[in-house]
Amino acid sequence: MDAPASQSKPVPSAILDALVHPVLVVDENNNIVYANQSCEVFFKSSVGYICRQHVGYFLPFASPILSLIDQVRQYNASINEYKIDISSPRIGREKIIDVFGASHGELPGHVILQFIPQSAAEKLDRQMTHRNAARSVTGLASMLAHEIKNPLSGIRGAAQLLEMSGSDDDRELTQLIKDETDRIVKLVDRMEVFSDERPLEKSPVNIHAVLEHVRKLAETGFGSNVRFSELYDPSLPPVIGNRDQLVQVFLNLIKNAVESTKNTKNPEVTLSTGFRPGVHLSIPGAGGRIALPIELIVRDNGSGIPEDIKEHIFDPFVTTKTNGSGLGLALVAKIVGDHGGMLECESDNRGTSFRILLPVYKNREKETPLSVDEWENQE
Repeated sequence: MDAPASQSKPVPSAILDALVHPVLVVDENNNIVYANQSCEVFFKSSVGYICRQHVGYFLPFASPILSLIDQVRQYNASINEYKIDISSPRIGREKIIDVFGASHGELPGHVILQFIPQSAAEKLDRQMTHRNAARSVTGLASMLAHEIKNPLSGIRGAAQLLEMSGSDDDRELTQLIKDETDRIVKLVDRMEVFSDERPLEKSPVNIHAVLEHVRKLAETGFGSNVRFSELYDPSLPPVIGNRDQLVQVFLNLIKNAVESTKNTKNPEVTLSTGFRPGVHLSIPGAGGRIALPIELIVRDNGSGIPEDIKEHIFDPFVTTKTNGSGLGLALVAKIVGDHGGMLECESDNRGTSFRILLPVYKNREKETPLSVDEWENQE
């Protein structure tokens, strides 16, 4: 009979349980003899269950981690591996991690492994990239508004004058001129959203009300042929933000999700919410790190985003649509950034997920996000 996990821990559990990254200890036969609390979320299993398994049970076939463990034993030294893909049906897809292995000094043959999700730092880098891209559109929009819209107005007026005195063939050409100038003006109008530098009016927002509003719009319009599923956490507190802009965010994301499933046999879009403490971000002008515990996910079962543009989907004018402007996701990135949040995307041939992390509403007296200290000290 296996000993209880609490009796078989060969390392100080209180210290390792406090770490945010998963830590395992394997014995000389690669059986897991210890797992800290973070492993439960990472491996989607209880500590007791994890500690009854061989380490290979959670890893893909011939994973480099098995070779790393052997090298740690062979050389009795710490060894690191970076960007290892351990995606599997048991622990989920797109699991890219850095692994740190070290020998256990007091137990021969035992190896300590720490898994660090490689995406953590990259997500922050991408956030800055998305915001820089949005700022580049801001400057371009301001320039276009002054340098293009006024001449376009003159061109359209001249076409109208020619139309009154021209032949039928001429009127066909003048109508073409008017249609094209109108199309360019609409594009510039869309870009002018990026140049709006007015302070964002924020208030407590029920995010579920926003999602349900957008879902109903989709079901009665562009998403009438798609099945919508909701996985909501009803206990979520309000977020601090602008309701109209958040509606725009999810309208863009859900519309993209619906369009990506157009060739899917059973198209489905899933909206989920959850509470994920432990994510903090330093926002310029916020006076410190801000807690981002509200998680919102829009997931579809479409064909996914092509690999060649996956890293650039939040850049302006990047699109897979034939007639798309490539500004929808750039606008989403800008709005999420204006709310002090984070935006992430994961995609493969089984579907795409957009994940947003937002701050919570603090209190009635001061409509600002909670800082990390305030978040950790509140009851």
